[in-house]
Amino acid sequence: MNLHAREINEDVRELGELLGEVIEAQTSTEGFETVENIRTSSIDYRRGDADDRDDVERTLDRLSPDMQDIVARAFTTYFELINLAEERQRVREIREGSQEGVLEDSVTDAVEKLSERGADPETLEQVLDDVLIEPTFTAHPTEARRKTVKAKLRSVANDLEVLDEVRLTDSEQEDIEDDLAAEVTSLWQTPQVRDRRPEVTDEALNVQWYIENVLFEVIDEVYDELEDAIDEEYDGEIDVPKLYEFRSWAGSDRDGNPFVTPEITEETLERQRDVVLPLYRDRLKELSGVLSQDASNIDTTDAFDERLEEHKEALPGVASEAEERYPDEPYRQKLKLMREGVLRVGDVRSGGYSDSSDLLADLRAIADDLRANDADVIAEAHVDPLIRKVDTFGFTLAGLDMRDHRKMHTDAIAETVDREGIDYADMDEDERVEFLTEAILQDGQIVDMENVDGLSDDSARVIRRFRKLADWQREFGVDAIDTYAISWCEEASHVLEVLFLGDQAGIVDLPGYCGLDIVPLLESKYALDGARRIMGTLFENDAYEEALAARNGVQEIMLGYSDSNKENGYLAANWSLYRNQKRLAAITDDFDVEMRLFHGRGGSISRGGGPMNDAMLALPNETVTGQIKFTEQGEAIAEKYANEAIAERNLEQMLNAQVRSRYNALEEPVEEIPEAWEEAMETASEAARQKYESLLQTEGFVEFFEQATPISVIENLNMGSRPASRSGDRSVEDLRAIPWVFSWTQARCIIPGWYSIATGLQAYLDDGGDVETLQEMYEEWPFFQTKLDNASLALARTDFDIAEEYAALADDDLRERIFPDIRQEYEDTVDIVTEITGRDSLLKREWLEQNLDRRNPYVDPLNLLQVRLLAQSHLTETERRTLRLTVQGIAAGMKNTG
Repeated sequence: MNLHAREINEDVRELGELLGEVIEAQTSTEGFETVENIRTSSIDYRRGDADDRDDVERTLDRLSPDMQDIVARAFTTYFELINLAEERQRVREIREGSQEGVLEDSVTDAVEKLSERGADPETLEQVLDDVLIEPTFTAHPTEARRKTVKAKLRSVANDLEVLDEVRLTDSEQEDIEDDLAAEVTSLWQTPQVRDRRPEVTDEALNVQWYIENVLFEVIDEVYDELEDAIDEEYDGEIDVPKLYEFRSWAGSDRDGNPFVTPEITEETLERQRDVVLPLYRDRLKELSGVLSQDASNIDTTDAFDERLEEHKEALPGVASEAEERYPDEPYRQKLKLMREGVLRVGDVRSGGYSDSSDLLADLRAIADDLRANDADVIAEAHVDPLIRKVDTFGFTLAGLDMRDHRKMHTDAIAETVDREGIDYADMDEDERVEFLTEAILQDGQIVDMENVDGLSDDSARVIRRFRKLADWQREFGVDAIDTYAISWCEEASHVLEVLFLGDQAGIVDLPGYCGLDIVPLLESKYALDGARRIMGTLFENDAYEEALAARNGVQEIMLGYSDSNKENGYLAANWSLYRNQKRLAAITDDFDVEMRLFHGRGGSISRGGGPMNDAMLALPNETVTGQIKFTEQGEAIAEKYANEAIAERNLEQMLNAQVRSRYNALEEPVEEIPEAWEEAMETASEAARQKYESLLQTEGFVEFFEQATPISVIENLNMGSRPASRSGDRSVEDLRAIPWVFSWTQARCIIPGWYSIATGLQAYLDDGGDVETLQEMYEEWPFFQTKLDNASLALARTDFDIAEEYAALADDDLRERIFPDIRQEYEDTVDIVTEITGRDSLLKREWLEQNLDRRNPYVDPLNLLQVRLLAQSHLTETERRTLRLTVQGIAAGMKNTG
């Protein structure tokens, strides 16, 4: 069976030709020929048909500012279109793999693997009961494209889908092709560069779009496939519980972003509720069209009748309307009352659902009644999918996490209790823990949360936020906003401070009630190395012990991949995270606390990116409790969730990995790692860390970074609402991890993804180690294999011919002292990685190599043009716009920012 009418080469060729026609029509024949000359010359060099890039360089040197703009727009637009062609190819492979039954990492594959390994129905049910997957969408500024541009690209993607999957008449095909030409023309005429920074509301709306328009639609498909697979492999009845929950930081993450105000957070909560409730009303209306059963043809159960009568009593006026309109149709009467109950959520009128659990109970009553009347097929096709949606999205669409820097809470408490004659600022750590514990456990308030007079602006904002948080939980439900992360948490008192503020605001009432999961974000080496000190102190603390008990004994701990990497380098950071995850598992196990790890991953390799399912399968068994949470950021959100088929595939891969990982953890609770492997990593990571630190501490390194990358452009790119640095100081420590990685990626010198690996592994070899052990580690240890494969991808994306062009922008003495070391480390890392993996090339998958080969000739001109613009001391407005556009074009070409 042929599922598709096209293939990727056809899409790439036709989109490229269409763009060429648009360029010629919208600019001039000269503009088209200039772009075409640069394109073909760049391809000739990459294919080896030209000895150098002289043709490209000469053409770029002759360009006027207006022609530079045309060239930058041409290659940027090309990548936007080719990314859609590659997306379409991913969909083809998913559909064909599913049809042929060879789709790896699917939900069906996971169930089959567990069955093959001897998992009985009870074990599978236990695994599923343990699993909860929580993708958490952040507003971190790594999405370079404008919302308007993304909307036009979705229209192009939809046209490609129709051409590929629908049998069309000649006339219909011509109409689609005309529409494609119109969309590409409109895309060309639309400014690619934002003229203002997006506001926090824009970021929240962006996240909301993916949840509302894609995830809401596909979530029940994943459950359907899982239930079908279970029915195929297992005879016994296995209840599938809730497996996913979506969360968001957009509109609630205050850390480093002064624009996230209580008003913005409240607006986000209101809007998300206003979005999800009409979706339920629409589905209930559709359900009413299906459930037209007459009372004479069914025998409703007592349980259903009871719920119907209760609902009639709660809404007598609506009940009369329902009985008049549907006199002998009990399901339709019930659904009419349910629609009204949803309509009145948050309303001043009575009769609205108090929370989503009541709506769920009604839906389950209908499903059970249908099954009691031998209408299982109707329940499965029409009611069960809505049950899954309500169970997943509730009345909140996505629960919000709050976050702020630990210093904000410390200062707020110091200022507020100072008014009561308590000198918190001068207390040491033990004194602070003792004071906070006693204050939380005692009856009555210590501080007046209504009075912010005399407080600094930051402290007043913290107090007001906690006061508002109590209001939000009353208005929208505790589940709507019940998590508070503390960035740069380094002491137990930093966690107790949030508990204290929650207690003073009425969010916490111990013993018995705690409306917050308080999440320490461990990101510095000091915090990670001190994990037992921090968490042990908390677990032995009387107040915190009661708070944990009120939260079902689950402790969420967030690990910061980004800043850990920026501080320690790729190899040392990842080994530290691995060791400390095992350490945290041991600590929580010692105190009989269930741990939920929250992985603060970014889109890039250096910030924890890479295939999510591989990362999940590589986690230490001790840490796989079943519950897992991880961030989804920037351009990775669009790549994973813009297309329904790809979004469903990502959700399936997550579930596949988590089900298998949890089963592995049950079978082998403690992952036994050979001592020789651990010793190899200890030696290698320490040497790698020292090498990385020596680079950052090299005199003039910050100046070299500023001169040899486009960091100054990125900081002003209007990508996100959050500032690029924490304080405005120019230092690596102060710079946020995203622009740090973004800058090196633009310069095609992705040192955050590989620098110091060779030095580290060579130190192990020099210390008596052998390559055979490293090769064994790669073959048999998922952690080591995943980290080396991800580093290989960063190495493959690095191009030192281009990186040298950027380095030439730096002062001669800086370049001569710093760049040769970077180049040597790159070459040594390529050599040792390929020796360990046993591959001739860096990349494990052939399609990745083809992807890079297809992209490199088109990224190169953007890099070379960017270098020319960076070299100029004064730029016209057109040139400044073109420079910003090259950043977006390279990001699209590399499919990565930060």
